Amino acid sequence: MTGRVELTACLGIVLVAVCGLACAQPQVIGAPPEASNMKLVGTNDLQARSAYQPTIHHQGDRWIAYIGHHGGTDDIPDPLNPITGKAEPNGTSIVDVTDPAHPGYLRHIPGQEGKYEGGGAQMVRICDGKSLPKGDPDAVYMLRTFGSEAHEIWNVADPANPVLVTRLGGLKDTHKSFWECDTGIAFLVSGAPDWRTRRMTQVYDLSDPAHPEKIRDFGLPGQEPGATGAVPTELHGPISTGPQGNRVYFGYGTDKGGLLQIVDRDKLIHGPKQPTPDNLRYPEISRLAMSAFNGAHTTFPMPQMPIAEFAHDKDGNTRDIVMIVDEAIVNECGEPRQMVWFADVTVENRPMMISSYTVAEASGSFCERGGRFGSHSANESMAKVFYKKMAFIAFFNAGVRALDIRDPYHPHEVGYFIPSITASTDKRCVTVEGKDRCKVAIQTNNVETDERGYIYIVDRANTGLHILELTGAARAVAGLP
Repeated sequence: MTGRVELTACLGIVLVAVCGLACAQPQVIGAPPEASNMKLVGTNDLQARSAYQPTIHHQGDRWIAYIGHHGGTDDIPDPLNPITGKAEPNGTSIVDVTDPAHPGYLRHIPGQEGKYEGGGAQMVRICDGKSLPKGDPDAVYMLRTFGSEAHEIWNVADPANPVLVTRLGGLKDTHKSFWECDTGIAFLVSGAPDWRTRRMTQVYDLSDPAHPEKIRDFGLPGQEPGATGAVPTELHGPISTGPQGNRVYFGYGTDKGGLLQIVDRDKLIHGPKQPTPDNLRYPEISRLAMSAFNGAHTTFPMPQMPIAEFAHDKDGNTRDIVMIVDEAIVNECGEPRQMVWFADVTVENRPMMISSYTVAEASGSFCERGGRFGSHSANESMAKVFYKKMAFIAFFNAGVRALDIRDPYHPHEVGYFIPSITASTDKRCVTVEGKDRCKVAIQTNNVETDERGYIYIVDRANTGLHILELTGAARAVAGLP
């Protein structure tokens, strides 16, 4: 067998080994991160738990990060919680990020027993009780998934001592829900037992979180109970523009056969509820079918974007734009490239793709680094500090990418940050000639921002939370001092 010497980033200790196909990539822990126009402010290891979605909430005079986790790994199914001294299944981390240079871990709420996608509590949404029409004004409510089987609502007014309020169980899968804090309407991504797809939508009135009221089930015709024939691709998640925008944007098919669905929110909530094909079609305005190569993991609406290039045109100088982000699934480029797309939906019944973005693979030899390479998710905060100006894209082993999207017809990268591997970073494997070839790689999975202008990224491969800020030209794009 022909071996080779490999060095990668790891603690300040150089580990050199001669590797064949079956051995993990050695590391040099502590090498500096790779960055341009972005710098590291603070970190937290999140108890070395595989992280999914962060949500950042301004809570009184504090800023709190609520972070969802995948399940555990084969090697460590239930990581140790140093606060309790107990091994706990991955769930939700609560971190005080008021001082972003020194984030403080407050609490871990265990999730469902299970490994990888089969456990944990991946998704988190937060609403203040004083914002909800019927909420307790002294409460702060956290909506989270519980593995594949339930949605839960917790009162996190004291984030170090959360209290369970409500549980919606009996499901077969859950994922990335959306909650309108001003109305209480929630679009819960669920797996209702009688539906033919793993994930669809259950619309709830959660204006009083202690007394949830179901409004209806919703999905694509062919997914409903009793249907026959091929089952359309499953939902990943929706984003609503609320009563004022009166639209809900649904993304289906994470990495192949993607579909953007534009739905009239009022018709969805108040229209006929029985899940017949006609009733499921009733609130739909249009669809944008994507290539079999690409999915619609995240569909992020940016209505009425002013386009400087069109400023002097009689019509169309503002456009309704939806950013679509695919999810890379297979390690080491074992599938078509997953990337970012921009759709012009100004004429809603004729949506069209206008541009795309990807990281240049050759800029970092990313297909050889190990793990996934490709897009996964974008920040979803609509705070004015970045909204319609910049987007931040989690790109797995290529870290996070900062895009100037002021002209969505020509989006371009203005910054990036790839964290350093740590002693906790987990390996990622592919099978080559019947044997596992494993490499340790950063897997930046999700990203979020706050109103202060900080960027938060979390890692799928147990590397934790990194808090960043823009520098140089990227900072100028956002209009930050």
